[in-house]
Amino acid sequence: MRHPLRLSLALAALSLPLAGCGLQPIYTGGGDGFVARELAAIDVPAIPGREGWLVRNALTDRLGRGSSGSTSQYRLDVVLDDDLEGLGLLTDDTIGRQRRILRARYQLVDVTTDTILIDATAGSDAGIDVVSSEFATIAAEQTALENLSQEVADQIVVRITRTLRERQ
Repeated sequence: MRHPLRLSLALAALSLPLAGCGLQPIYTGGGDGFVARELAAIDVPAIPGREGWLVRNALTDRLGRGSSGSTSQYRLDVVLDDDLEGLGLLTDDTIGRQRRILRARYQLVDVTTDTILIDATAGSDAGIDVVSSEFATIAAEQTALENLSQEVADQIVVRITRTLRERQ
C-alpha cells in the first residue's frame, strides 16, 4: 500500500517544474475549442492533378471540414510541385534508384479581409528502388506519392494550427 503512495508523490514532484514552463495544449476544448473550430472553417479549393487530389483529401480529413456545418472563414490555396528524378546510374546506363519530391507552396487567406495569414512551403521526398518489374516500380512510385501527400498535409496543418493558436 505504501509503494503506490510513494509513486504518486514522486510523479507529483516531477510534474511541478512542468507547470511553469508555459506549455498549453493546442486543442484546448476538444472539438468545440477555438483551434478546432477555426480549422473546420478553412476551405481548400481543388488542387490540379492526382497529387493535388491526394493532398486536398488529406487536408480536408485533418481539418475536420465535413464534421461541422461552419462557413468558410479562411481559404487555403495550395500549389504543388511533384518531381521524379533518377539517381544511381548503373553500369549498363540504367537508373537504379529514383527520388520522388513533393513540394507545396501554400497561403492561408482570411476571406473576410483578404489578408494572407500564412505564406509558406512544405515538402518531403522519398527514395524508390527501380526493379526489373515495371509494374512494381510504378506501384512504388504511386505509394511514395500517397505517403508524401500525407506528410505534406501534416506539415501544412501543423503550421496552420500553430498560427491559429497564436492568434487566439
